[in-house]
Amino acid sequence: MGSGRPVTVFGAYGHTGRFVVAELAARGFTPVLSGRNARTLEEMAHAHGLEARVASVDDPASLDRALAGTAAVINCAGPFASTTGPVIEAALRARIPYLDVAAELEANLDTFAHYRERARDAGAVIVPAMAFFGGLGDLLTTAAMGDWTEADEAHIAYALSSWHPTAGTRLSGAVSRARRGDHRLRYSGGRWQRRTDAAPTLEWTFPEPVGPRPVIGEFTMADVVTVPQHLSIPDVTTYMSAGAARDVTAPHTPAPAATDAHGRSDQTFLVDVVVRSGGTERRATAGGQDIYAVTAPLVAEALARVLTGRTKTLGVASAGEIFDASDFLHALAPHITFDPDPQKQDA
Repeated sequence: MGSGRPVTVFGAYGHTGRFVVAELAARGFTPVLSGRNARTLEEMAHAHGLEARVASVDDPASLDRALAGTAAVINCAGPFASTTGPVIEAALRARIPYLDVAAELEANLDTFAHYRERARDAGAVIVPAMAFFGGLGDLLTTAAMGDWTEADEAHIAYALSSWHPTAGTRLSGAVSRARRGDHRLRYSGGRWQRRTDAAPTLEWTFPEPVGPRPVIGEFTMADVVTVPQHLSIPDVTTYMSAGAARDVTAPHTPAPAATDAHGRSDQTFLVDVVVRSGGTERRATAGGQDIYAVTAPLVAEALARVLTGRTKTLGVASAGEIFDASDFLHALAPHITFDPDPQKQDA
């Protein structure tokens, strides 16, 4: 467990940040709350008996104070296009590991592009997108690959019962759309493509009890960034259940509402991964409740493994690259159910 080790959570008072703080405390870490809103930060710190350190990405010295004496930093503050760079720089100065829960494609691409060599040369650990989008799909794809060293295709399909976006999700989405303009991104043939056509609507046959569902194809999420960083797969595609895609883009969909003692919404999810090589395919699936809440055990488990040396590489690394994917996924029980070999027909 955490043995009381202090860990800075930047963006601690956000929707996902609060789940992360609670999970760290449950694992025996001492969360150090950080962010730019002093009043909200102090109220949260007082309620939980924790330390608050006000910091802003526009003030490097404040970030240095926020990270001083801590074992690692977890960045939960979006839009990540604005926060990843400054917080990573502060982590490198402090010589502590950095993890984030960013689902923004452009922010994730920037992290790999700008920090891969610097972090490796410094012997630092930087784990981006250690969240439901990015981390979970990457772990499942890596687990499905098994002993394969390459594959032709990877398909990651999401069945969400609904998707009530947080204010942070809406803001991050707006930032990503502003950076992309009228284009959408697709990873095919080992390279990124900027597309202007509409994403296709298809049908995906999920394992029971979900079954066949209409999905939006090429609904590109952070997994499409993380997977090709370490797996030799030239075509990586993500799919989103059509109802959830409508929810998240509709302007009046309400924010998620807590329905249990842990603060989770009643949203359920199933992630179904298929990797294909030649005429052979392998699969892995995971299911659970509340995509925001489940990010907390994902990033907390990653942190515990980083701090105890249960890693396979240094530098900027995807979840499946730095951790033993199957072991990691099994360790997430009861937060997720993991099936490394679901029995289902081709989608």
